[in-house]
Amino acid sequence: MIPTLAGRVQTRLFVLATVGVVLTALITPLLPMSFAEAYLVLLAVAVVGVGWELLYHLLMQFRWDKDWPTLFGLLTAVPEGLVMWVLLDGGLVPGVRGPVSWWAFAVMFAVVWLGQWLFVNGPMRVLFVKWRHRGGRLL
Repeated sequence: MIPTLAGRVQTRLFVLATVGVVLTALITPLLPMSFAEAYLVLLAVAVVGVGWELLYHLLMQFRWDKDWPTLFGLLTAVPEGLVMWVLLDGGLVPGVRGPVSWWAFAVMFAVVWLGQWLFVNGPMRVLFVKWRHRGGRLL
C-alpha cells in the first residue's frame, strides 16, 4: 500500500515525536549541545520535513508507481541533512544560539534518521498493521 501524502506527513511527525525524541535524549549527553538546542534542531527537522514531503510527493508523480524504493527513503537523509546544516550554520533556526558543531549535528542527525528509518521499515510494519492498509495514515 502506497502511503498518501497526508499519511507520510503523519508518519514522519509521529516517528520524530516518538523514536526521534528518545534517540535525541540518548545521544545528546554525548554531544557538545544542550538538550534545549538538540530538541530545537529536532523540531526544525520536523517542520522542514513537512516541506520535504511536499517536494517528494511532486517528484514521485513522475514515477509510474508513484513511489520509490525503500533505499531512496534512506538516501534522502543526505539532502535533508545538508539543508538542515545550512539552516543551522546560517543561524536560521530560531532558538539555537551560537554555532552548532558540524560533527555534533551530523552524529545526531544520522542516529535519529537511521533510527526512524529502521523503525518505519521494521517494527512499525508489525506494530501498526492497519497503518499499512489506510494509505499510511495513522489516524
